[in-house]
Amino acid sequence: MVGSLDFSLLRDLFSILLLQVSMWGSDSFLVISPSEPIVAMLGTDTVLPCRVSPAMNVESMELRWFRSQFSEAVYVYKDGMEQAGEQLVDFKGRAELVKDYITEGRVAVRIYSLQISDNGMYKCSFKKDSDFEEATLELKVIGLGSGPRVFMVGPEDKGIRLTCTGKGWFPQPEVKWTDARGEKIPSLSEDETQDDDGLFQIQASLIVRDTSKTKVSCSMKNPFFGQEQVETISIPESFFPRTSPWKVAFAGTFFILGIFLGAVVFLAWKERQEKKRVQEVQEEKEKESEARELLEKELVRRKQLYQQDWKKANLYADWRKEQFKAVVVTLDPDSAHPNLIISENRKQVSLMENVPQNCDASVYQGQEESEAVFSVLGQNCFNTGRHCWEVEVNIGTEAGPETKWAVGVCLNTVKRDKWFVECPEKNFWVIAYEKGEVKVLTFSESLSLRQHPQRIGVFLDREDGDVSFYNMVDGSHIFSFTGITSYGTLCPYFRLQGAGTSVTICSTSDCTENCPDFSPNTSVTHLRSGDMGIPQEAKRLLPP
Repeated sequence: MVGSLDFSLLRDLFSILLLQVSMWGSDSFLVISPSEPIVAMLGTDTVLPCRVSPAMNVESMELRWFRSQFSEAVYVYKDGMEQAGEQLVDFKGRAELVKDYITEGRVAVRIYSLQISDNGMYKCSFKKDSDFEEATLELKVIGLGSGPRVFMVGPEDKGIRLTCTGKGWFPQPEVKWTDARGEKIPSLSEDETQDDDGLFQIQASLIVRDTSKTKVSCSMKNPFFGQEQVETISIPESFFPRTSPWKVAFAGTFFILGIFLGAVVFLAWKERQEKKRVQEVQEEKEKESEARELLEKELVRRKQLYQQDWKKANLYADWRKEQFKAVVVTLDPDSAHPNLIISENRKQVSLMENVPQNCDASVYQGQEESEAVFSVLGQNCFNTGRHCWEVEVNIGTEAGPETKWAVGVCLNTVKRDKWFVECPEKNFWVIAYEKGEVKVLTFSESLSLRQHPQRIGVFLDREDGDVSFYNMVDGSHIFSFTGITSYGTLCPYFRLQGAGTSVTICSTSDCTENCPDFSPNTSVTHLRSGDMGIPQEAKRLLPP
């Protein structure tokens, strides 16, 4: 500490010397304040000194001591007298100027009856004409409260609970518990509060379980002033909780009783497990019996469904006889992709020549590459009834991997911006041709067909909620979507890609000789909106 003070003194003297050399022959000055904090006890008086260098008479200067803001004046001296009007209310009548050496440039402000609110930083400023200089001071107000008081509360948690209290401290003191050998004991808890004057009240707690610690001390120390107050308490050994002999006997009896009860519980558990195993075997047999019954019911249901499918097939075969209405479908140019060409009669759509097949693309997760979808909708819209139409697909003589087409129906409100997937989840019910195979985009596998269809019949039944596709050349069934529960408006949908690919909508006169021809060998493929409803118990009993 002495070494640091000598260094600070030498530093201040060196700074003054440099300032005097630099200000030689001028009216400039420097304001100097103590480099170390000013420590004072709560309720006493203290002074905040400042001086100018080089030494000069400062009676004609404006002197001001203030807090963090210039307007928070502690004391103001101007025109040779005190300016009480600018002074903070807290310092009125408690601050005065000490000017015994004012002619030598050394002045101070004395503050009476220090309060906790006086603690903190101050500034002193000296103003002469247009010259203005200031310095910073730190005041530390110390409150040494009442000494710690240690009390024995009573037995708790296999020990003795002690409390140590103190009040009237500032700043918050350091609390420490020690035993007779001076070793520190950690506190159980420490609670501190501040009263209206800003003074701290402390309460620390400790539970002593070690019977060898019959003397315990509590100390409170001011962190700035370094003053420490200690109080010691003695704990009679008889005060510590003891284990009674009857408790030991009771513990042994309880241990034996626990073993006996454990054996009883184990035997009961073993008997229950055996009953549970027998019950599980019985339940397994009942489940197998129920599964067989469910399997039989499912086979009957499938047989009925198969018969209904053939009835529906017969209905499609008779679509000219007032069951399905042949629709004159026309294309909607406003819904067509800019790279598509619509014929004047709006019956044919084809792709422009030299159109890049990967233009205007967006990335779709799960696809190998990004492509634009060139699609167009029909102007016809259907909410009810049974309707049908035929289309003829031409893929050209130079069909390649980029050749694609799709035919079916969709909701008139679907979004067809950039890239999209034509699946029932997106309100598309179509069959598609990609990479030389006819498929449904919901499946990863292609459809097993006798030949690739070139003339396709689309049968839309809004009454029963299904869409079916037929090869109108040989009358074979291609695919059916059933269980369509959408309440929106459906319209024809067409999509094509690849050089030379086109789709032509057949007129009703072209359809008279191309009704589907169903035979027992005709395959019927369906995709239902929901699960087939086969129970898991029955599924594992179904033949592969």
